[in-house]
Amino acid sequence: MSDHAFLFTQKDWLGEGTIQLSNVEDELKFYTRWNMDGADAGGEISAVQEVQIQGISDVMLNQFMLRSVTSNGFSLELENASLGLITGKGIVKDDLIAWEYRDPEMGFDGFEFYERQKDGSYILRAEYATPDQTRTIIQGRIWQKGEK
Repeated sequence: MSDHAFLFTQKDWLGEGTIQLSNVEDELKFYTRWNMDGADAGGEISAVQEVQIQGISDVMLNQFMLRSVTSNGFSLELENASLGLITGKGIVKDDLIAWEYRDPEMGFDGFEFYERQKDGSYILRAEYATPDQTRTIIQGRIWQKGEK
């Protein structure tokens, strides 16, 4: 398993940053909360991510399931109301957790990078492309709940 606290231990994480959509001029502020369940008896890890975008009343829920977890990688499933179920592959390195999605049939692809900082927080960057050619760029930071 990994020595990363994010994703791989039963802890809650908070975060904030900006989202930029290719079809909107302004950057939008977002806030996030990750609730990690920790590994079950089969080694699968489930997590729920809530995302609140400034100015939008609905909270987006992303459900993650990590499977086939090793010290250097994993497979994952992401499920949410707008995309349905998407699968991806992830890597784990000393100070980095990253994953990518590629679904040519749906026309969706994207990646997320979480780079561990000296204080235990993570800088995140994500980018997605959807079938309508909308690109989403996300930048921010997450930290363990109770720390900042």
